[in-house]
Amino acid sequence: MRSRIGGAGARQPWQSSHALILLPITLIVVITVVDIHAPTDVHLGPTLVIAPAITPSFAGPWTTAGIGALATGAQILIGATHGGLYTTNHIVQIITLAVLSVLCVIYSALRERRQAQLAQVRTVAEAAQHVLMWPLPEQIGPLRIASLYLAAEDEAQIGGDLYAATVSDGAVRVLIGDVRGKGLPAIGEAALLLSSFRESAHRHVPLAELATGLDQSVSRYAADLEPPEEAGERFATALLVEIPDHDPVTRMTSCGHPPPLLLSPGHVVNVPSLHPSPPLGVHADAEHTLDAFSFEPGDTLLLYTDGVVEARDTRGRFYPLAERVARWTDDSPEALMHHLRRDLLDHVGGRLNDDAALIAVHRTPVERRRHHGRVGGGDTARHGAGTEAGKPAG
Repeated sequence: MRSRIGGAGARQPWQSSHALILLPITLIVVITVVDIHAPTDVHLGPTLVIAPAITPSFAGPWTTAGIGALATGAQILIGATHGGLYTTNHIVQIITLAVLSVLCVIYSALRERRQAQLAQVRTVAEAAQHVLMWPLPEQIGPLRIASLYLAAEDEAQIGGDLYAATVSDGAVRVLIGDVRGKGLPAIGEAALLLSSFRESAHRHVPLAELATGLDQSVSRYAADLEPPEEAGERFATALLVEIPDHDPVTRMTSCGHPPPLLLSPGHVVNVPSLHPSPPLGVHADAEHTLDAFSFEPGDTLLLYTDGVVEARDTRGRFYPLAERVARWTDDSPEALMHHLRRDLLDHVGGRLNDDAALIAVHRTPVERRRHHGRVGGGDTARHGAGTEAGKPAG
């Protein structure tokens, strides 16, 4: 199915561009025919420049050159038909149309080159995203996970927001963070934080100690690489979450990061009360508090960065995440991300001013073991057999 969809998508631009070529060709034919049959005091030949002018919007330089040549030829035909090919008026019109067609070809070539450069930048950004932020698995033990990343810069698909997940000693550990800055300049610090988390999260250490280790890594990075004019400005907020496989709780350590939302069936949204410490990189010796909350089967934990709740609409109003997400508490993590993406972009008018990341972690209900029913049936059968065996004869 994927190959058929991909094939259709690959053919669609080719088909649409070839269909659009009919537009300038039709214009040239119509203008030429009308001008030839129009009175001698009506001159439509100069409007032929419309054809090569609109062609670069959907075609390359070679096609634009062909349309320009066709328009110039039509202008020559008009002059010859009216018997004034060598008049000053027709010569000026022909030369002008030819020059404008050449300019359209040059513009088309520059536009095509710019598109190729932009495509290359996006390819590199996408590759960097996959290298730095590995895609989160859809299922880890009893947890279903879905994520969403929206970069503020058009050319980038990654920026200062980050997330990661790993398995450690019968539990899942999740990191979501936001380094200072946005877009491509923030990738270096995001990469440092992600690598430190992946290196340390699998060790059997409490979340508070893990946060201390990340804090020290960010502080060392700032001390070694921070420019003097940016002293004290390199930091990152982070939220560390640990979800045991068999215990319906979740443990969190916040380093200046917004608290998550706990979504329960029936459109119930709660905000856990955290005791956050300063952001990473501000105080390397800061104490980090461990908070624990109930996380029952059927609940969904929504983690997010401040780019979501600080997104403004045209009136300057912040995005009301808790209010909007209450509509979709019963949806799957994938559907929840789909709704939030569409609703958030509608709120800001299609463009964010800051990077935004979200993660939905859903604890699936524990399936009831069916062997209890089978054991009960077996016991009943054995009990009936015993009764029959102990039944007096006759």
